[in-house]
Amino acid sequence: MSNHWINNDNDALIYIGDAMCSWCHGMSPELDKLKSNHPEFEFRVVNGGLRPHGTETNATMADFLRSHWVEIAERTGQPFKYDILEDMDFVYDTEPASRAIVSARMLDESKEFDFFKAVQMAFYAENKNTNDPKTFIEIADKFGFDLEKYEAVFHSDEAKYQTKQDFALSQQMGIKGFPSLVLKKDGKYTLIANGYREAEMVEATIDQAIKL
Repeated sequence: MSNHWINNDNDALIYIGDAMCSWCHGMSPELDKLKSNHPEFEFRVVNGGLRPHGTETNATMADFLRSHWVEIAERTGQPFKYDILEDMDFVYDTEPASRAIVSARMLDESKEFDFFKAVQMAFYAENKNTNDPKTFIEIADKFGFDLEKYEAVFHSDEAKYQTKQDFALSQQMGIKGFPSLVLKKDGKYTLIANGYREAEMVEATIDQAIKL
């Protein structure tokens, strides 16, 4: 079961994001800090589904995206490359990137968040085509996955189903935007970040949530 952790009793930090969400890319270093500072919590990823099966292209989105990417790069220091915005035919369908991450989880869930970040870097820093499965197979190779097995999982009905389950879970949790963080503590779920937040701000919110 992809999200089996929902039914266990363990406390967790649940990150709801999308690898093709630019503010999620910006927040990744802050999430690394939170993950490192709180080993007492399981760290779980839910692929929220920014534009699954989207059909919009740079013909309508390039100017909007460029302004956001420049702002996020300046605020967070995360790397962005802008060449892909010149490709007017590039389609912003976020399902393949989400499924690539779910496929990594299905093979080794301990690598999921690092794989998530690697997909972000491939898209934002290297402008790799996230509609081409070869992009994810190259990443899988860097992570030491059996490439035939990874490719088979990526194209499988089960991976497509599990990815839809992630999207559905995000909706069930009432998430309105990415990135978001939810604290699962003693069986209680508390939203502790909605939108980009620096680690220190989230830390304060975690402390408040624990005291409730």
